[in-house]
Order: sequence, then C-alpha cells, then structure tokens
Amino acid sequence: MGTETKTVTEGGAHDVRKFRNALGWFTTGVAVVTTCEGEGRPIGITVNSFSSVSLDPPLVLWCLDKQSDTLPVFEKATHFTVNVLREEHQDVSSRLAKKGDHSLEGVDLIHCESGTPALKEALAHFECEIEARHDAGDHVIMVGRVLKFDFVEEGRPLLYHRGAYQFLPPVG
Repeated sequence: MGTETKTVTEGGAHDVRKFRNALGWFTTGVAVVTTCEGEGRPIGITVNSFSSVSLDPPLVLWCLDKQSDTLPVFEKATHFTVNVLREEHQDVSSRLAKKGDHSLEGVDLIHCESGTPALKEALAHFECEIEARHDAGDHVIMVGRVLKFDFVEEGRPLLYHRGAYQFLPPVG
C-alpha cells in the first residue's frame, strides 16, 4: 500500500519485551473499570484491554493482570462498570494504572443501579454483571453482561500506543 518496511525485528514468543513492543503497535482506547470493595468503597483500575464480545447477548471483556493488587476485589465482585476515558482523563488514568491507591476519591462519580460507581465525565459507561472469569496465562479475562450503558455524542477518546498516551488530531 505504498509503505515500505525498512527494518524487521523478529522475536520468539518467549521474548516478552519484544512481544510487548510488537503489541504496542496496536493502538487502543483507555478505560477505567470500577467496582466497590467489600465495605462499599469505590475503586478503579486503568485498562486498555476492553473489547466487545457479543451484541446478543450484550457481552464485553477486559483483562486483569494476576499480579494486580485489585485482583482480590474483582474476584469477589459481582458487578463492574467500564468507563471509556476522554482525553482530559489522562491524570486519572495514570493514577489508577499504578499499584497502590485505586481510590476514586476526587473523581466525579455517578452511582449505578448495580451499586458500582461510574466516572461522570466518561465518554461511555457499560454497567455489567460478571458473566464469566477465564484463566488466561498471566491474566484473568473478565466477561461482563451489559445491563445498562450510556454514552455522549461529543468528546475525544484517550488513546494508548507504543507505551504512551496519544491523542487524535483535530478534525477539520
């Protein structure tokens, strides 16, 4: 298609760093998955592994690293909400991507019917009930049945590409 590849870097599947670098060429959106801990405290974690699975029934998935400090919470949770982030959420995304404090303190929230929190200013929300959890190597695949969703008509998504946040160019 008119583009030449000048350098080819190969790596075996066991070469984790090269594999990760190759995956980094796939640009993804950024989302925060929210739920509540046992005592009702809202928490969130940044993910870029969100994907649709099925339209009928409405299913989505996201993947959680087994080393995540939020794993015990999401293993017990019956519901979660996926929040598609807008460009202005880069600071929230960065904070919730790190181990440690996954508190949503200071973030404007909406409380969903299932009891999970949602980020008020997100581009889209998908309120889900856990449909299945699948063991997948060093991650757990969380499949959710979408109970309710909403979205806005305007805004620009936060993107992730080659290990860094990216932004869409201005339209027009």
